[in-house]
Order: sequence, then C-alpha cells, then structure tokens
Amino acid sequence: MSTANTREADGGGDFRLFCPDETASNRLAAIFEATDRCLQAPTLTTDDHLSPDGRVMEVLSEHLCQGWLEGYLLSGKHGLFATYEAFAMVSASMLIQHTKWLQHAADLAWRAPVASLNVLLTSTCWRNDNNGFSHQGPGLIDTAIPLAPAVVRIWFPPDANTTLSIADHCLRSRDHVNLIVVDKQQHLQYLNLADADAHCAAGASVWDWASNDDGEPDVVLAAAGDVPTLETLAAAQLLREHVPYLRVRVVNVVDLMGLLPPDDHPHGFSEQKFEDLFTAGTDVVFAFHGYPRAVHQLLHGRPSPGRFHVRGFTEQGTTTTPFDMVVLNRMSRYHLVVEALRRSRRVPEKGTELAEHCHAMLARHHVHIREHLEDMPEIRDWTWTP
Repeated sequence: MSTANTREADGGGDFRLFCPDETASNRLAAIFEATDRCLQAPTLTTDDHLSPDGRVMEVLSEHLCQGWLEGYLLSGKHGLFATYEAFAMVSASMLIQHTKWLQHAADLAWRAPVASLNVLLTSTCWRNDNNGFSHQGPGLIDTAIPLAPAVVRIWFPPDANTTLSIADHCLRSRDHVNLIVVDKQQHLQYLNLADADAHCAAGASVWDWASNDDGEPDVVLAAAGDVPTLETLAAAQLLREHVPYLRVRVVNVVDLMGLLPPDDHPHGFSEQKFEDLFTAGTDVVFAFHGYPRAVHQLLHGRPSPGRFHVRGFTEQGTTTTPFDMVVLNRMSRYHLVVEALRRSRRVPEKGTELAEHCHAMLARHHVHIREHLEDMPEIRDWTWTP
C-alpha cells in the first residue's frame, strides 16, 4: 500500500488499519512508510507519524477499534483489526454480534455485501516478547468456532507466504468474519508463493517433502499454527534421524474449519479428502495453536475421532523463553516424538532410546534456560534439513 494509490475523495482512501496502541509492538510499523496514525488535533514536531490524513486508527481500546472498523465496513470501506491475541477477548461480544448480523443480513435481498471483518490475532500466546501469563490466551478461537458456519473462517498460516495468501483472500472476501492467527516474530519459510497459494486453497495438505510414509504411515503428525508447525517439523526430523524405518506423514492445516464435517461447515473437508489427509485409522498426533479441546470439538462426527491426540495451549504460561512455552504446555518436539512413538502402529527399533533421548533433552533444557536465560543453541538455531 502506498499513500499515492490509496488517496480518494474521502481524503485518504478506502482502507484503514485499526490497532489498540500496538501497531509497532505487533511488528506492523512498516505501514508508517505509507501513512500515519490519524489525529485530528494539532500535532507537534516531536509527534511520531501523526497527521489528520493518517490511515491508522490507534487507541488503547479494543472496543473502540473494533467498533470503528465495523462502522467503516458498513460504509462500504475495507479494513483490518490487528490486536494482541489475548486482548481480542475484550471485544469478543462485539465480534459475536457482528457475526449474527451478517448471518441474517445474508437473507435480505436489499442488503448489499460488505467487506469482511478481518481480525489479525498476533503477539500470540506462544511468543510475545517479555510479556507474561496475562498476555497469553487464545480464547477468541473457541469463541468463534460455534458461530454461523456461513460467516466464520479461522486461518492458521504457517509462514510468511501463506500469510500473504490468506490475507489476500480475506481482504477480497465479503460478508465473513475472518480470524487470521499468526505470530509477529520471525519464522522459517517453508513454501514459495505458488505452493503457498495452493496449500491455502486446499485448506490442508500432506507435506510430502517432510514425510516418509510411502502412502502407508505408521503415525501422522499434524499441525495448525506457525509455532506448532515448527515443532512438528522438528519432531518429524528427529524421528527420521533416529528411527528412519518408522513411516511418518506430516499434515499441515491452514483452514481450521475444514476439520468439521462438510454438512456442518461449507469449508468442511469431504470424507475422501479427510481420509486422504489423515488416513482411515492411523493415529494422529496433532499440534495446535490454541486450546486442544477446540480441535476435539471440530472432529466430532469424523470417523474414529479418538485417534486424534491433540497438544496445544493448556494455560501454562509465564515470562520465559520461546521453547520453554511449548515445553510447559507439552507441545515441544520432544513431547511430540514421545507421543508419536507411543501411538505408532509399530514399535520401532531404537524407539526406547529415542524416547530416553527426548526426556534427557527436556531435562537439559530445564537447566540451560535457568543458567543462560535463553534456549539451547540446537533449539534456537534449528532449521529444517531435507
């Protein structure tokens, strides 16, 4: 977005970013290369990117930001509400009411479509700098899941290119409420733009480049979310290195509502697609961004839902290192490996040794972060190795 091509008759364009005093903290400060924060009052030379024509609406009130955005959308304009994930719950009731309104507005022929309510949940429970337990809470996901299927969409892009693809889709959509859940910190890049577009259009994919199942996995590793994807890939690599004869399939889910049966949501995967992803009966170790119960709720009605073993945020939080957060919530690569060994169709040779290695690494991690106040180098510097 540039200032030149967004100027229109209203003095600035038809798109605004709404953010409760957290634009820079949410790593979105690059927007100030194109526009300013909006302030109608007189400005001082010491002010930071403030002007009457600014397109960023920033005030420390989630209610105001979301209310402004809802009204802006109803005027025929477009926008994005970016907020700390935990504090999106402050205006959750407003999101519910807007969803209800969209649900029934669709039945009124005289109601013109409006741009979707797009909510960027960032500064997430897994990594939000030096903030602690009060800033760690993925509850809006659970709030949105049971709302109108024709309206609600929940997205978990695993990297930057899938984030671009999902954002493009959501900003073009009409009459939806889109939750885009993505961390503000830097992450590994897994897919090029073309593959990212294909993955997002599919809603979920088997990542063949990370799998070695030859079509018949002994266990499936699945992930939804950027941090869960990282830990799942690291777990898959550990399994490949230590027990290469164990057949492991890696599945990445970007469209959470696809897990619902197709009769319950328009994005629900068909029975055949669901089986193509997760097989008909193989156990699935599922690393999830939010509360594990959310995935179990979505899987109700699918064949053999008890074979899904979900790890996610379990209200274990504090101010600590990034890896310690996944350890505290038992979603680390080492926890996933141990669970995969336990759920595998076959007991692999050297599986016991690998499990012991995982437990030893968790013990070493516990000591290391208390001595060095940072994660172990092999965790901090890990990258996917084909």
